[in-house]
Amino acid sequence: MENQELIEQVTEKAEKWLTPAYDAETQAEVKRMLENDDKTELIEAFYKDLEFGTGGLRGIMGVGSNRMNIYTVGAATQGLSNYLKKNFKDLSQISVVVGHDCRNNSRLFAETSANIFSANGIKVYLFDDMRPTPEMSFAIRHLGCQSGIILTASHNPKEYNGYKAYWDDGAQVLAPHDKGIIDEVNAIASAADIKFQGNPDLIQIIGEDIDKVYLDMVKTVSIDPEAIARHKDMKIVYTPIHGTGMMLIPRALKMWGFENVFTVPEQMIKDGNFPTVVSPNPENAEALSMAVNLAKEIDADLVMASDPDADRVGIACKDDKGEWVLINGNQTCMMYLYYILTQYKQLGKIKGGEFCVKTIVTTELIKKIADKNNIEMLDCYTGFKWIAREIRLREGKQKYIGGGEESYGFLAEDFVRDKDAVSACCLIAEVAAWAKDNGKSLYQLLLDIYVEYGFSKEFTVNVVKPGKSGAEEIKAMMENFRANPPKELGGSKVILSKDYKTLKQTDDKGNVIAIDMPESSNVLQYFTEDGSKVSVRPSGTEPKIKFYMEVQGAMGCRNCYASAESAAMEKIEAVKKSLGI
Repeated sequence: MENQELIEQVTEKAEKWLTPAYDAETQAEVKRMLENDDKTELIEAFYKDLEFGTGGLRGIMGVGSNRMNIYTVGAATQGLSNYLKKNFKDLSQISVVVGHDCRNNSRLFAETSANIFSANGIKVYLFDDMRPTPEMSFAIRHLGCQSGIILTASHNPKEYNGYKAYWDDGAQVLAPHDKGIIDEVNAIASAADIKFQGNPDLIQIIGEDIDKVYLDMVKTVSIDPEAIARHKDMKIVYTPIHGTGMMLIPRALKMWGFENVFTVPEQMIKDGNFPTVVSPNPENAEALSMAVNLAKEIDADLVMASDPDADRVGIACKDDKGEWVLINGNQTCMMYLYYILTQYKQLGKIKGGEFCVKTIVTTELIKKIADKNNIEMLDCYTGFKWIAREIRLREGKQKYIGGGEESYGFLAEDFVRDKDAVSACCLIAEVAAWAKDNGKSLYQLLLDIYVEYGFSKEFTVNVVKPGKSGAEEIKAMMENFRANPPKELGGSKVILSKDYKTLKQTDDKGNVIAIDMPESSNVLQYFTEDGSKVSVRPSGTEPKIKFYMEVQGAMGCRNCYASAESAAMEKIEAVKKSLGI
């Protein structure tokens, strides 16, 4: 039996899309859905509005209020325009940057947005073609704009597209502006409220002019050009997985001095269908398989892959047996910071006041590296907008020298305010050259870090609970952890519990102190006597609860990696048992 009430609701909503405010093609598609006896498609397209959240929009492309199309994108842009005009009313000319990735409809959505901004009297700098997200972030600051948007769904499947909004500091929007923009977007009642008719005089096409300045700035991130010069013929394989990285990353590597960069030809083709991969996500081994195959053929030193909007990078290198292995996000973050800190120290560049940033679920091992080098390490929430916030708060007072997260994002510079695969690809290649200079491979460098600072193994478990009952189960699980926090994990006593919802932390003696964070978040963390850390949080976008586990161990020598890994996995199994997962 179909839910008649829901069908009536979506029918009423869909019929509003049969007015002249919507184009003929859209109206025809809505009519087709309305006339179809099977109402599944109609319900999916109209049962709710695609929500403009704190990260902007993300959804499946198609016709309807719950889909990415020129009308939902248009409402987001009109709402953002209205907010900018209120917020910067004293400026004689408000300006924005508009960028996009390789996805289907990304150019259409970018041009539609440019027209709407300009129709609202806002000057638009529109990129002539797809560009990496970090370059768009750079352009906001470089051009002195008040905001910027990028049309991208990052590493989501091909059916998706997205819309991310940025503020005048080049970072994704934070409070109070995020809520302010959401209110304005929600106030757009229909397509009739959107000014689609652009003003060409207010739209300026940008491209190579920004590429050049940005790439020159990225070149300044290089710390040891001599090491690169000595190993300029090091073989590097790079793939953009059909995305924006192809526009700049091979060129950036060449500018840094790497002369032997091979690209995966089949994946150097701009294609929003991502035909050569199951998912364009460099966290997945499968997305790097073509690059690794090419690396085996040519006996390369390093493999790198950037995601479609080139803000994240996945890498692979050879282990001591000559087998290709993937390096995870925690490990790359660790190598970046280890390299930067070691080099800064050696070159006498540490003057005091330097700081690094990591997210609360990223490995604690990088805090050990920072502590040992007397560098302040800050913790922030997941997402680069929080890392950007820490940079902004310390601007002009302290020097930012790097920050990253376990989900394959790293930022080595402060002239960009989002994770940057362009500088990260060049920097990891420089780290590999420096390791070679010191008679070791990138893999051996990773092992040496473990020997010096202790071994750490990170492991994430996603417990999926679909549907309404699943959401209630997840809520109950979080409530139960709050009411009955674990006393031990994997046989080791819990000595500190953090609740980011109440912003209170409690030690094993019952002492409670406040946690200094900008806002609350539904995350729980437990730290044990033996150095293990467990973070628990419900996913904001999917019906699941995530458990991030990190266990510490010792590694006496390079050859002890396998035994350290196996001991860590045993400990993780014991922690899972303690958590009941």
